[in-house]
Amino acid sequence: MGAQYNQLAVVQPDATSDRADPLPLGELLGLVEASGDSAFTGMPHMGRPPRAFGGVTLAQALLAAGRTVDGGRQPHSLHAYFLRSVAPEASVAYEVERLRDGASYAARQVAARQDGMTVLSLSASFKKPESALDHQPEMPAAPAPDDCEAPYEAMAREHPERYAESVIPRAVDLRLVEADADELAARADGMSRRRCWLRAARPLPDEPLLHAAALAYLSDLTISPTAALPWEPHGARSSRRSRVMLASLDHAMWFHRPTRADAWLLYAQHTTNLSDGRAMSRGELWSQEGQLVASVVQEALIRHRPAVT
Repeated sequence: MGAQYNQLAVVQPDATSDRADPLPLGELLGLVEASGDSAFTGMPHMGRPPRAFGGVTLAQALLAAGRTVDGGRQPHSLHAYFLRSVAPEASVAYEVERLRDGASYAARQVAARQDGMTVLSLSASFKKPESALDHQPEMPAAPAPDDCEAPYEAMAREHPERYAESVIPRAVDLRLVEADADELAARADGMSRRRCWLRAARPLPDEPLLHAAALAYLSDLTISPTAALPWEPHGARSSRRSRVMLASLDHAMWFHRPTRADAWLLYAQHTTNLSDGRAMSRGELWSQEGQLVASVVQEALIRHRPAVT
């Protein structure tokens, strides 16, 4: 499963639509049980060439962990290190270690390996839902998704072959909130903020664990590029070679409330520090109804690429 998405045929968008048939994110994240009940395999897919997208490995590792937990418990946090780049054409093996199964909480450790090398290490904790105090800040203001820039739709119109060969633009719906203003502000003070709406492009099955994994996938999509806004726009808005090298180093995520990853989510992100070749960025994911559903912190490698001569 999944290998077919790494060598996509070029399909021209339908004449009545800006976009070709979207890809099913649920299938892209699919796992195959390898042996016993603690080992799985999954296929990555291309991110920034020549590397696979780290978000798919993150999401599949969370899915693998969740497959070993009682169905009544859902993830409430994960902490992951991206240890090596992943090749998009080879499968990844996920080995799950059961660290704890308590009355309410369960903890798992996952090692993701490709060609025998560990590429990602993930710790995840799961819990049973309970009635408790409920309080949160107000959701940031943002125009509705339909009133925001749709860079993947523009890519489908203006660069149809590039779009049809891509995976992420066909698996995710994305809307950028005031993209030009955010990029100008980032260049002015060297720091950056981004708000965007995003969701899986096709409906997902009614499986809470899969929606949590898809949310982890989405959370890795724009957070490290936010740090690069002082130097370049979102990748879907540019056809030139990136001037900035980015690579996720670690990723932490807390799931506050249940949500669907195929419904619009507002992702409010900001970079808090740039130093020592690293960028730290934070993000909050909000439902359209104003619920804070998840918080994210990521540190990424960031370097200027040498000029091509």
